[in-house]
Amino acid sequence: MTIRVVLTDDQPLVRAALQMVITDTPDIEVVGEAGDGAEAVRLTEELAPDVVVMDLRMPGMDGIEATRRITQSTGSARVVVLTTFDDDEYVYGALHAGASGFLVKDMALDDILSAIRIVAAGDALIAPAVTRRLIKDFIARPAASLPQQAKLGGITAREREVLTLVGKGLSNTEIAGELCISIATAKTYLTRLLAKLDARDRVQLVILAYEAGLVAAHR
Repeated sequence: MTIRVVLTDDQPLVRAALQMVITDTPDIEVVGEAGDGAEAVRLTEELAPDVVVMDLRMPGMDGIEATRRITQSTGSARVVVLTTFDDDEYVYGALHAGASGFLVKDMALDDILSAIRIVAAGDALIAPAVTRRLIKDFIARPAASLPQQAKLGGITAREREVLTLVGKGLSNTEIAGELCISIATAKTYLTRLLAKLDARDRVQLVILAYEAGLVAAHR
């Protein structure tokens, strides 16, 4: 199955570079290009892509608002943010808006293509550099509020360990190695956490781990 993508960036050169790479990729197809958030929302409604690659800082409607409108719509499109990563608040805002991936523009093009495939398959991905910056930001913030801690009341001690490692940006393979369990078991814990915490994907688990203070508590 071909993954249908809408590229959103106010810089034509960025869109052209991605378009050129994707043209040579048999399983991914660019079905539309947008220069701002409003156009991205319109094209998503019109073309029903699988993935929208979204810049954040654009004239008019920015990428955060566009991401929120796309993820809250009745369509199935998922959003991968691709940005220069100038501002941590933009990262946090995009994840809260429902982005399933957060990438930086200095990543290798092959890694960006892999991220599109991962998100299209229903998983989520955050670039390691982004995860490190978020961890640093959350460690510097005040302690987590009681309502956020209360969300974790229904999970086991081992699930709490797994959630902490997810918040630190570890992959399933790395979590398995850290806890001396199989990768299949790590995936099972992740599935349970998604259900118990009513989280849409791995990105939302990362946010919950930050907001509940797990990362700061285990730095």
